[in-house]
Amino acid sequence: MDNNGKKLTTVIPAFNEEANVPFVVEAVTGVLSGAGIDFEIILVDDGSLDGTFAAIEKAAAGESRVRGLKLSRNFGKEAAILAGLEAAAGDCCVVLDADLQHPPGILPEMYRLWRDGAMIVQGVKADRGRESLLYKVFAKIFYGMISRFMQIDFKRASDYKLLDRKVVDILLALPERTRFFRALSVYYGFPQAEIEFTVAPRNTGKSNWRLKGLFTYALNSISSFTAFPLQITTYIGSVMLFIFFVLGLQTLYNYVTGRAVEGFTTVILLLLFIASAISISLGIIGHYIAKIYDEVKARPTYIVEKETGKR
Repeated sequence: MDNNGKKLTTVIPAFNEEANVPFVVEAVTGVLSGAGIDFEIILVDDGSLDGTFAAIEKAAAGESRVRGLKLSRNFGKEAAILAGLEAAAGDCCVVLDADLQHPPGILPEMYRLWRDGAMIVQGVKADRGRESLLYKVFAKIFYGMISRFMQIDFKRASDYKLLDRKVVDILLALPERTRFFRALSVYYGFPQAEIEFTVAPRNTGKSNWRLKGLFTYALNSISSFTAFPLQITTYIGSVMLFIFFVLGLQTLYNYVTGRAVEGFTTVILLLLFIASAISISLGIIGHYIAKIYDEVKARPTYIVEKETGKR
């Protein structure tokens, strides 16, 4: 493939992926070298608790096109992606997971689609692979909600994307600190293309995602990209108003007709419903206020502790 000097930067966030680092470096290097594509690989150790960065240093020592960043603590995948993109020197950048569930084999085709004019090439899941039932249910609910809120179909979406340099620069220029890469990378439009892939089993080890982490990720992703949940409080208030209107008519009718009102149980249920509705509404509002508080503090999204490899 004639790449005319166009470099591809591969950004690979990694958390506790010591065993997978040599495999993903070998796989990406083999595929891109075989396709004649000029490239660099940037691995970002997101505060791993194992020897991930030592594995990255070893890979960088053996391959000049490999660079590594070690974040001072676990800032999260979104921050690790941002760190990699900010360090990237390529004319286009692709983000893929370190566990090889994003198959490197489609990288040349993604690169070709970019050369043909697509500024964003999305890897979409033809098959989600092996997942637990609980994970599948949670993912279905999350992507269904976020697709509805954002009017973008995320049901097969992934972080496996190739972005043109212009798109990367726009992402890096955004002032917000809490980001949802999967959505922001396509939010601004630009010519896009899709390529399907089947999610492969993890090369080795177990996934670092847990239900609590997935819930937090979903909550932060939705609130960082849409204010729709705030409107839920209006819907709750509308439902409560309707219920009050119906019960008010019933109470007035009983009063006019002289019937005794025995509504003790109804009163208790109403109080519980009102208290729950108010608590949910305050929780949603409080979450957004907390997000504003975090943005106003303007603390860095990540801190790089160490670097390895040649720039």
